[in-house]
Amino acid sequence: MAGGAMAGGGDSFRALLRAANALLQQRRYHAALAVIKGFRNGAVYGAKIRAPHALVMTFLFKSGSLREKLKSIAQATYAHSRNLAYFVFTYKGLLAAQSRLQGKKIPFHSFLAACIGGWLVFGDNNPINSQIIMYLLSRILFGLSRLAVEKGYIPQPRQDPFPLVAALVWGTVLWLFEYHRQTLQPSLQASMTYLYEDSEVWHDLSDFLVYNKRTDSK
Repeated sequence: MAGGAMAGGGDSFRALLRAANALLQQRRYHAALAVIKGFRNGAVYGAKIRAPHALVMTFLFKSGSLREKLKSIAQATYAHSRNLAYFVFTYKGLLAAQSRLQGKKIPFHSFLAACIGGWLVFGDNNPINSQIIMYLLSRILFGLSRLAVEKGYIPQPRQDPFPLVAALVWGTVLWLFEYHRQTLQPSLQASMTYLYEDSEVWHDLSDFLVYNKRTDSK
């Protein structure tokens, strides 16, 4: 009896699996299913990106117990994963709705859908959203520069401009750090403090080469 029940359960599961796979092959449901998978991919990618970053930054720069550090890592990972999942869901949903209403997809649809999604999901000014927006902004500037050259709006540089860009970026960020530190994002301040200020202080070989700071009261 038990074996027969288990076999019946297995048959039901296989039938359900076949039905689900058949549904996934239906073209008329493709747009809606793409929104659902986009939500899934956003959640997974957000967790993959944030978890290792939060792990490193927390154990390098934050104080507190192990429990507090792990809680901070989990909260940051959840926030990044959730926001990216919500954004992809919103963006793809609005994109599909606009295409259905107008009967075709045009470039402005992407811009409008992303603007609405950005406002709704990333509009709260918090550390996680701030890092994501700054990450995107730097890549947008590079992308628009390349697009301007491709379209002929600015001439093709005779030499690679990257060395000049690198020099200006580093010059500007260190000037800001030294004289207008409050304008920089907290995690960047922490990184630069570790690199440029903590390297000015030591007491003996232990906190000169082995550790960054002494943890005892000597």
